[in-house]
Amino acid sequence: MLSDIEIAQAATLKPIGDIAAKLNIASKDLVPYGHTIAKLSANCLSKLQKNTNGKLILVTAISPTPAGEGKTTTTIGLADALNKVGKRAIVCIREPSLGPVFGMKGGATGGGKSQVVPMENINLHFTGDFHAITAANNLLAALIDNHIHHGNALQIDVHRISWKPCLDMNDRALRHITLHHQYGDKTSGFDITVASEVMAIFCLAEDLDDLKTRLSNIQVAINMAGEPVLASDLQAQGAMTALLKDAFQPNLVQTLEHTPALIHGGPFANIAHGCNSVIATKTALKLADYVVTEAGFGADLGAEKFFDIKCRTAKLQPDAVVIVATIRALKYHGGGTLNELNIENIATLQRGIANLAKHLHNLQEHFGMHAIVAINHFVHDTQAEIDTLTKAVEALGFKAVVCKHWAQGGEGAIDLALELIDLIEKKSSRFKFLYQDSDSLIGKLEAIAKKLYGAADIQFSHKAQAKLMVLQQSYGHLPICVAKTQYSFSTDPSLRGAPIGHSIEVTDIKLSRGAGFIVALCGDMMTMPGLPKSPASAWIDVNTAGKITGLS
Repeated sequence: MLSDIEIAQAATLKPIGDIAAKLNIASKDLVPYGHTIAKLSANCLSKLQKNTNGKLILVTAISPTPAGEGKTTTTIGLADALNKVGKRAIVCIREPSLGPVFGMKGGATGGGKSQVVPMENINLHFTGDFHAITAANNLLAALIDNHIHHGNALQIDVHRISWKPCLDMNDRALRHITLHHQYGDKTSGFDITVASEVMAIFCLAEDLDDLKTRLSNIQVAINMAGEPVLASDLQAQGAMTALLKDAFQPNLVQTLEHTPALIHGGPFANIAHGCNSVIATKTALKLADYVVTEAGFGADLGAEKFFDIKCRTAKLQPDAVVIVATIRALKYHGGGTLNELNIENIATLQRGIANLAKHLHNLQEHFGMHAIVAINHFVHDTQAEIDTLTKAVEALGFKAVVCKHWAQGGEGAIDLALELIDLIEKKSSRFKFLYQDSDSLIGKLEAIAKKLYGAADIQFSHKAQAKLMVLQQSYGHLPICVAKTQYSFSTDPSLRGAPIGHSIEVTDIKLSRGAGFIVALCGDMMTMPGLPKSPASAWIDVNTAGKITGLS
């Protein structure tokens, strides 16, 4: 069987102008980055505003195993399948971060015959968007230090600087650093770029003016009088916007089957809001009948943030949800160990289905969404296990479809595409938010913890409690972005399945004023991840012909 890299290299990529033509985009409206990658020009985006919107489909997942359950692969396969059955569909997903590319999960361009290409470029530097975001973030950090060095006219309290530099790499050594100022040393650290507020702003801004306004509203510190210091006080927003101007244009590529794909922005879902850019999603809706997008990790994280942050901010109305499940992950949630997941075990599978059932309940009951279960097929899945899962999903009132897009491409997801079309045409989702803007910050957190996670209560650290009370006064209307483990509904990654009665431990609270939400850091989550014992980078190389190997 061909590897992912061999499949990608064997594919005949079409010139990006041919892909754009499928969307009725003229070549003059592209900003080419080589033969197979382009950005959509500002002129192109402006002309599209008169078009009507297509249907918006969110692909989410159950709580994953460490290897992931094929959510991006399913997103790509579904879009390919929709095109195969005569619909005009487009993929709309996040850009990969170098952290996981060189870390545990590897790349984020799909797999098998359901990939976006050229995968090496997309997984590595792509069009430089993440470099621009990193530079804009670090320019602001440098301006803060420079202002203090030259007299500190704003009277910034160096012990209350909240802005951190960032880097798009997993490097645990940068979690804690000491900054030396003439007014005293400051303990700080790096965030990974995908967890930065600049990334969140980049992905939530509607246009350049909105981008600049949000950047100006970033709170970077508190002064000696206890007042907030903003990026605008340092006159940073213009230069930051200049760094981001070209990056802000969505990137157009293709799948192995030449389905158009917009890939833009990339916040993590466990420590950030987990969705691609608003501007890419809204552009895609003007270009196609069906837009297939994704939100990171399980539905308790990515989907909740897609609904309560992205859709709330951008006034988006999703039409349906596909939730990806694998038999191996459900057995993991039923108590199976990682080395047992390829062995048939009906009893363990039946116990693990509770995780899927909880996610389905949340999507329908708390967000008003109709959902289909996509069973991402693995070669070790037995027919008995497939039948057990399919019947269990039907008993819950939902439809489950076995998908083989990894091995077969769009052809392997046609049944899913047809079921999705039928669902959207016959049933109308009554989308709703989990909480209202007017709810208190504690009320919003309780809604997430108790309704979605099945928790009994929330335990706040003294620091988190104090910050929450202060922020409630001026920012109580903002939504909540929970940063927690992706492996469990709880804050304990070892607590699998669908636990109830547990406590959600909130260790810190962070204001993302420019992005427009409050971050609740839970458990031992770090905003700068580390590399695993055996990082994926060990297998990546370049041969004498200049071909990259080992990247997947």
